[in-house]
Amino acid sequence: MDRRRFLLSSAAAATLPSLRSFARAAAPLDSPTGNPSPGKGKAATLKLHPGEAGPRIPNNFIGLSYETNELAEPSFFSPQNTGLIEQFRALAPHGVLRIGGNTSDVGYWKPTPNAKPPAVQTRVVRAGEPSTKLAFPITPQAIQNLHGFLQATGWTCIYGINLGTNTPRRAADEATYVAQALGFTQQHGKLEYFQIGNEPDLFGNHLRDPKTWSPEIYMDQWLAEADAIRAVLPSASFGLPDTGGNPGWYAAVVNRLLSLSHPPKVAALTHHYYIGGPPSNPKMTIDYILAPNPRVVELADDIRAAAARLSAGEHSSVPYRMTEGNTCYRGGKPGVSDVYAAALWAADYLLDLASRGYAGANLHGGTGKYVGNSLGGHLPGDDLLQPAAAALHPHPFYTPIARIGDSYVAEPVSYGMLFAGHFAGATVFPIEFNPGPVNATAYAATLPSGQNVVAIINKDRTKTLHIDLPSYHQGPTLTAPSLSSTHIQLQSPSTTREVSTVAPSTAVLLYSARP
Repeated sequence: MDRRRFLLSSAAAATLPSLRSFARAAAPLDSPTGNPSPGKGKAATLKLHPGEAGPRIPNNFIGLSYETNELAEPSFFSPQNTGLIEQFRALAPHGVLRIGGNTSDVGYWKPTPNAKPPAVQTRVVRAGEPSTKLAFPITPQAIQNLHGFLQATGWTCIYGINLGTNTPRRAADEATYVAQALGFTQQHGKLEYFQIGNEPDLFGNHLRDPKTWSPEIYMDQWLAEADAIRAVLPSASFGLPDTGGNPGWYAAVVNRLLSLSHPPKVAALTHHYYIGGPPSNPKMTIDYILAPNPRVVELADDIRAAAARLSAGEHSSVPYRMTEGNTCYRGGKPGVSDVYAAALWAADYLLDLASRGYAGANLHGGTGKYVGNSLGGHLPGDDLLQPAAAALHPHPFYTPIARIGDSYVAEPVSYGMLFAGHFAGATVFPIEFNPGPVNATAYAATLPSGQNVVAIINKDRTKTLHIDLPSYHQGPTLTAPSLSSTHIQLQSPSTTREVSTVAPSTAVLLYSARP
């Protein structure tokens, strides 16, 4: 396959290296085939309220999530890994890398070559969960290389500490080294905050006794490590509970924190979100991931309320962040997580979270080997493919950036992230949007320049969205030949024009005149 260059924004061109580049581009909206005739379609209604400021979207809203197991290969997050650095920089100039995942609770700090892993009790685990037998070392060299990688990309880091198979002392030793190597962001370093444990609400599946495990016991163990860390790092801050999307844990965690006379500094409340799964689930289809999901609203409402309670108790503003998520859990589903539909989903989901006040979102990815390790050593999506096809397919299926040999490839999800990234630094304002029978969403914000931007995402397979937004011109547009295509284009129009229709399966940015 050839390599193409893509126009990524209306302001500047950038390259997005890809081995899965498109053979033919979907027609842009300013072409005869890309802009269907309005016909007799009823226009959607869209009313903007730019004078009513909402949440500000941080410059580092866009983020990626990787398994801690990637650190077992110190050359991966390294200043020498120029291909991966190029992809990170093309995705966002100021992103946040979250290191965690299932494997964060079986990795151990190995400060010297002779250091031994901690003795832990191995028990039978549910199929598809990481076993303590997969324990791997994290070395000082890996952390030093991580610092160089972050310097080269311009990104910062949320760093996961093992809770599942760790000791407070070893946690404090690792945190001390990481803080010294990366430096805290409040001191112009690269470390945003620590997270202790990954999806503790699911520990009963593989790391704790399900009969006794609870949010209260989790907080006992979490505080033991957090207190050990802040005893040597008084300025350390933490994100928690990092659940797999279990709103019931927020109240217990906040209640416990508010009961403490000297609680650890909470940098963010965090949770994960996957639409559903596993890959074998027949419900996980393109149409399903593009349909509205009430769980997004439920999670947002619950974590926003918990953050408000904690903010009032601490007399400060506690943000909230989605730190791990994607389309289909357990590595993604071929034909759903790795095609254009996933790009439209990502664009819509990220802008939805931004409009609900999230400080950021980290979509999960990485290399097939280490995501496979996080699932017990196997990617279930491979079972849906013939062996020959599975061997050639980018892994894991939902990753925004895939590693193929020595190259790094921009996958479909990353295009949705790029689209949403145009809102970074903007201030959201409310809109009234009625798309009628069309499966479409819209978002609006004011950029730091004072210019307004509107995103319209038509996720409908067949229906054109008819829209009337005078004095707004077309900006970058996300298109592909079909929802199941991997040949994706994010491109600005060749001429300045207003838009009256948005074609099926198309996302477009519209800009007001500059103030």
